Amino acid sequence: MTKLIIVNKPYNVLTQFTDQAGRKTLKDFVDIAGVYPAGRLDRDSEGLVLLTDSGALQHQISDPKFKREKTYWVQVDNIPDQSALEQLRLGVELKDGITRPAQARLIDPPDIWPRDPPIRQRQAIPTQWLELKITEGKNRQIRRMTAAIGHPTLRLIRYAIGDWTIDGLSSGQWRQVSDPSIASMIKSANDLDSKNHRRRSDRTKRSLSNGRRKNRRRNET
Repeated sequence: MTKLIIVNKPYNVLTQFTDQAGRKTLKDFVDIAGVYPAGRLDRDSEGLVLLTDSGALQHQISDPKFKREKTYWVQVDNIPDQSALEQLRLGVELKDGITRPAQARLIDPPDIWPRDPPIRQRQAIPTQWLELKITEGKNRQIRRMTAAIGHPTLRLIRYAIGDWTIDGLSSGQWRQVSDPSIASMIKSANDLDSKNHRRRSDRTKRSLSNGRRKNRRRNET
């Protein structure tokens, strides 16, 4: 049976199981063998990481082409106005391209665990929590998006991937889930891979066939 594990990754923990530098990894919190992260979450970010022993499911969850929605809670410097939120909703221009439109709104501070160490706070500048929902995964995307609108990220928590959330999990805790949709997700990923393989094979055959025809025409002249 396919395993799917939800982990609430703490701050300053690597999303991997080994580290030659001796930094904290998922191995310090998860004692199940044979599972691997589906996607990444930066060391200085917190929240939801999915682990699985299925390569097909890992691919289905992490590949941006499936456009699986990810929900983040983001604490930023100062209070974004509606113009700043609209930039996030329409797409922000980053060095590696414009982001897909995001869902963005102001939220009350969520009921969550304290971070260790705490964020830096400046007495004269307030902070604000946002909820951002995106369907892609550029490197450090959320931090770059909020910086681009003039509100640097102070704390970043991934709350959900699709319908999977960290509800009921304290920082560092995990649970195994049983989801009837997992089998269909794996089948969908396998079907898509097979379809793409057939397309590549067809293109290769057409290319070879065209090359042979060109060679015959050269020989005839």
